[in-house]
Formats: sequence, C-alpha cells, structure tokens
Amino acid sequence: MNTTEKQKTRNRPYGDQVAISLLAVFLILAVLVAMGIYIKRRSLPEYVGRTLTEAEMQEVIDRNSPLTTYVHLSPNADFPRKSEIKKITIHHMAANLSLERLGESFGRIDRSASANYGIDVNGNVALYVEEANRAWTSSDAENDNMAVTIEVANEEIGGDWKVSDRSFDALIDLCTDICLRNGIEELVYTDDSQGNLTTHKMFNPNTDCPGPYLGSRMWEIAELVNERLRSE
Repeated sequence: MNTTEKQKTRNRPYGDQVAISLLAVFLILAVLVAMGIYIKRRSLPEYVGRTLTEAEMQEVIDRNSPLTTYVHLSPNADFPRKSEIKKITIHHMAANLSLERLGESFGRIDRSASANYGIDVNGNVALYVEEANRAWTSSDAENDNMAVTIEVANEEIGGDWKVSDRSFDALIDLCTDICLRNGIEELVYTDDSQGNLTTHKMFNPNTDCPGPYLGSRMWEIAELVNERLRSE
C-alpha cells in the first residue's frame, strides 16, 4: 500500500463520522419541520386547511361576502386580524387560474401567501381567508391587517395583464359589498399607500402588481364603487 492509500485509509473513519453527523443533523431538522407543520395545523381555526362540505362552506360564506361561490380556507394568515377593516387592496394573479387551483396554491404552507378573495376570468368569487383574519398578500403587515385583499385572474398573460369584463364587473360588485358590510363610506385612491384603495406595488418595489390594465383603472374602480355606495 503506497503512502496516498494509507492516508486515505486513516482519513476514512473521520469522513464516515462527518457523514453520519450531517445525516443526523438533517434528520433532526426534518423532524423539527414536521413537528412545526403539525403544531401549526393543530392550532389552526376550524375549517382552515381542509375540504369543506357544502353546509360548512355556506356557514363560512354567511360570515363573509354573499357573492362567494367557492371556499378553500388557507392556513397562511393571521387569526384574527389586528385592525378593523378600513381598506381594500387589489392584486392580479399574473395568471389565469381557476378558483380551485388558486386555493391549492394558497393552501401550501411553504408558499406563505394568500388573499382574502379571488376572482376568476368568468367573474366567480372565492374566499381563501375570512375577512376577520389577515391574509398574507401585500408584503406589508400593517396594510394587510387593515385591508380586504383581492386577487383577480388575467385573461391576457403578459403585456397589459388585462382582466376580463366579467372579472372587472365582479370586482366592482365585491368591493361595493365589502364597503357596505364593513362601514367604508368611500373608497379613496391616491396612487400611493395613503388612500384606502391600495395595490401590491405600493408596498413592494419588486412587483408591478396589479399590472398596467388594472393599475390604469384604479381611479375608475373607486368612482364606480362610490357611485353605488352613494345610491345605497
């Protein structure tokens, strides 16, 4: 056996010990992560993170917007929110997802994201985080604690990220309903975070959400909602 082979033989037990130690650390971390997920799921409110029956879904809808047609409650939220509802924040999906597919995405704990409501390309409305709770949507805890957040599907992927007319009409309906039930007398859009109608990009410089199309219509959204509020 030459000198190099002898050196490799002497170093092998040390290398085996390192490998075993690393494996042990990995297993411990895996157990801790699994325990954390288990504890989080055990501490979640009723109905969160599981498929609901029609009766359970209706019970949840009765506490939120009656415009809702689908419920999949995400664990990615704070229960309850820390502020009364004073704002609405509009986002776009940057995709054309079904309400079910978006619910599956928000249901993943590792994603750490959610919204209170979603609107699909056909104008159907889903609830993912009850209004009493804060959704993780805008990269800003203070805003999300005060805002009901809404994700809107895109019928155009890229470009202006256009949303369909049915989605836009449903957005006006939903915003009006949220204002009426939460005592918001007027929506004010100021193109910054000072108004009570806000967008994601106001709180995160790394995003253009809700895209050029919805972004260009924010003043119109506020006015259309306010016209309805004044008529009530």
